[in-house]
Amino acid sequence: MLFSFLAVISLIFSASVAAQSNPSVVCVAGQCLQGFTNATIGSTISVPGAAIAVQLLPGQYTSDTNPQLLHTLLTSSSATLSSSPGFNNSTTVSLPLTIALQAGIAAYPNANYSGSPTFTQLPETNGSLSSTSFSAGSLMLSSNAWAAISSSSSSTDRLIVWDSIPDLSQLPPSTSASRSSLSILDIQSAACSPPCSGAGICSASGTCTCPIGFTGSSCESCASGFFGPNCQPCPQGCTSCDEGISGTGRCLSAPVVNPPSSCNCLNGVCGSNGQCTCNAGWTNADNGTACAKCAQGFFLTSDGNCQACQLGCTQCADQTGDCIACKSGFTQDANDRTKCAATQSATSTGTVCPDGSFSNGTACTPCSPLCQTCTGATSNDCIICGAGKYSLNGNCVAADGNGVCQGSSMIADNNKHECDSCPSKCTSCKIPNFNVASTVNQLQCTGCLPGFVLSQGKCVSTCPSGTFLNPQDNLTCTGRFSHSPTLLSPTDLYSIVACDSSCGTCAGSATFCLTCANNQLASNGKCVSSCPSNTFSSSGSCISCHPDCASCSGSSFNQCSSCPQDRPVLTGGRCLPTCSKSQYFDKTSSSCQSCDSSCSSCSGSGPNNCLACSNSNQILRGGSCVSSTCSSSTSIIPGLGLCLSDLVAVPVSSGTSSAIPLPTVTGIDTPIAPAKPSSSRPLAWWEILLMALGCAFIFLIILMLWRRRARKRRAQATIAFAVAKNIAPKSNWRWRLIRFGERLFGHKPSQRFIPPEESEHIRMAKLKAAEEARHERDMDKLLDAYDYSRYSRASTSRAPSPLPSLHDYNHDRLATHPNRHSGTPLSAGSIYSQVTGMPRKTAEPRQPVRNARDLLPSRFSRSSYSNSTRSDPLPPPVDLLEPSRPPTPAQEYARLVSHNQVPPQGSYWLQPTNTGSSNASRNPFRR
Repeated sequence: MLFSFLAVISLIFSASVAAQSNPSVVCVAGQCLQGFTNATIGSTISVPGAAIAVQLLPGQYTSDTNPQLLHTLLTSSSATLSSSPGFNNSTTVSLPLTIALQAGIAAYPNANYSGSPTFTQLPETNGSLSSTSFSAGSLMLSSNAWAAISSSSSSTDRLIVWDSIPDLSQLPPSTSASRSSLSILDIQSAACSPPCSGAGICSASGTCTCPIGFTGSSCESCASGFFGPNCQPCPQGCTSCDEGISGTGRCLSAPVVNPPSSCNCLNGVCGSNGQCTCNAGWTNADNGTACAKCAQGFFLTSDGNCQACQLGCTQCADQTGDCIACKSGFTQDANDRTKCAATQSATSTGTVCPDGSFSNGTACTPCSPLCQTCTGATSNDCIICGAGKYSLNGNCVAADGNGVCQGSSMIADNNKHECDSCPSKCTSCKIPNFNVASTVNQLQCTGCLPGFVLSQGKCVSTCPSGTFLNPQDNLTCTGRFSHSPTLLSPTDLYSIVACDSSCGTCAGSATFCLTCANNQLASNGKCVSSCPSNTFSSSGSCISCHPDCASCSGSSFNQCSSCPQDRPVLTGGRCLPTCSKSQYFDKTSSSCQSCDSSCSSCSGSGPNNCLACSNSNQILRGGSCVSSTCSSSTSIIPGLGLCLSDLVAVPVSSGTSSAIPLPTVTGIDTPIAPAKPSSSRPLAWWEILLMALGCAFIFLIILMLWRRRARKRRAQATIAFAVAKNIAPKSNWRWRLIRFGERLFGHKPSQRFIPPEESEHIRMAKLKAAEEARHERDMDKLLDAYDYSRYSRASTSRAPSPLPSLHDYNHDRLATHPNRHSGTPLSAGSIYSQVTGMPRKTAEPRQPVRNARDLLPSRFSRSSYSNSTRSDPLPPPVDLLEPSRPPTPAQEYARLVSHNQVPPQGSYWLQPTNTGSSNASRNPFRR
């Protein structure tokens, strides 16, 4: 069945190739093939006047790319490019030239990348990819990208594609991808690590591109001012809201228009003209700040409000309200220092007029009906206004049902019988259900200065914890109010909406529950027994999970417990859309499993579910990787998954007819010629000079380095010699203490004196001098021992020696060297004579006569000097005896015989005696 299907495909491809009437040349880097093709992949390069245009498949091309035809076209200055959709848009050739698909996917209607393609670019934002159906026979994917495709008949079955597919019919039979109707569900770059969240799009540069409202390295959270799973903006009129992925968007603070600080105003409202309108009871301070101190007739309370003084008091003290000055006709109340009592009106006869009347001089006259007490007949003369009326700027005015004095924003005070001011941050206030029994502690603010909001009838800077700003008026803080009226004070009832019986607390409306009773959970304002999917329980409420998760344990994108269908891979608490390239998602175990070793990407286990081959010498056939059968000496094109011969049909001759002739194109199989060496030219003078200077510089550097190395070696040898001779300076504790002080005070390190090393010839001369001195002392002792003239001849039994006496020689020597020591141990007395004082009784000791020159010869001969390392010649060694000393008879005789001279006869010659022999004796001492 499979082979018949392949045969049909081959026939279809052959028919499509045959439909291509014009031959063409298709090239990759290093090889070109001439024939017929329907492939539209890559770019076409052409040169004006050239015999044929060449189609370039994806790859990189340089100036030394073979063959010769391709090299000629690439290096031509007039070459132009025409690219397929999704490839390079440039029409000029710039080397190196890279033919590659842009970030995205190209769908070709026919197999082997033929037909007019449809290119889908990598989306820049989430949701910009349109999932439309199309028919395709082959797909090409850009480098380091993946795509999720599915058949229109089965939109829930996703196929993750990592490599280009030359023929969709060769996919594994288990896949549901159909050539007739395909749709791209998702396409992303795989360069991002860690992967982007569901809202982010991984760009080709390896960064996550976040849509508006999202932020984070993986686009995992909402930016400031955005809330909800889709990170939508906060409501208009709110400067801050309940933001974040799990936020509700409830307004927390409204924008402040014309705050008091914009016109240097403290307790007032800044107008559009920049002028400040103070609240009642306030006026400008001495330092120029508007509405910063209490006006005349008001005093500052401990809570920072300005309240009106008591009736009849024109000035009162801050904090206490004690009256300082009373109006005319009033006196200080002795019992209450905050009040000024009116002087009772009396007639001329002394009659005191009752309340409600005044004295006209002779009688009491009724007051105006508006007055309770008065000083005159008009309403302007009232001291205390009548029932239902309150004093305001000297007049008696009525109060409405909320206790607001008519014609003002001030509130009626039944105790003071006058209109008093609202709290300092309130622009308006009221007493709900006002009557004669109402008191000022029931007062509630109804309007606040810009920058303040209402919370339980008071103006505060922000809503208390657990409440939020009512989005209807952006003024009132609502939320977390108990449904039980018995737990509320009467002053809070005006701002509280009674919650439904199922709610513990509510907000906005009675049925919008923030918390629930009976251990139920609040979910989107409703009370439920368990949180729905995609939410988790927290503090009695159901909070939404991150949009990447199907269920979770927290609101973060790495706290997922289960994953949705479009992001099925659960790894490290995150839900990812796909496994790695060499893995597939196993639905049974909901985990990633490794592909077969023959597959670079796969859709399932085993060698029959490959989507692309890992071996560059294999191609995909029915989901399995088999050896390629490339012809025309071609090979598999990297990244395309098919042979060059599969794209180009080369006609061959059959047994009945000859092959279709192809036009002759030179250079298809010819390699480029090797580059000729450039012709040499003579160097300029400045080039020669630079070369000479460079060589001299290099020589100097080498010389300096050699000398430095020699100095180091000499220093090392000196140290080694000093250590061997035990003369190296020892670093004892005193020397280390000295060095520490030098380093502490910044002195240069001191050096120990090491005597310079003496040369060899100096040391030899010193040894020679010492040896000669010792030799002379020994000779002097020996000669003194043979001097018998100082001793008496009578004390010895020996006869005089026939040899000449050494007395004259010794005498001459002592005359020449008078300072030489003459005493010897031989001529001195014995130890016995020295101790007892008695003369020696034995004969004087005598030594055999020997040549003085042979005694203790010097070790320094001429040969030792000849072996010296000195370059200057040394003087010849001197004799042991001085030149003035006469030679011995034996020495004199030896000298004459060596010069063939007849020895002179003297008194020391012996007379010959005939011993009976006729021959003359050869004895030199005989005549």
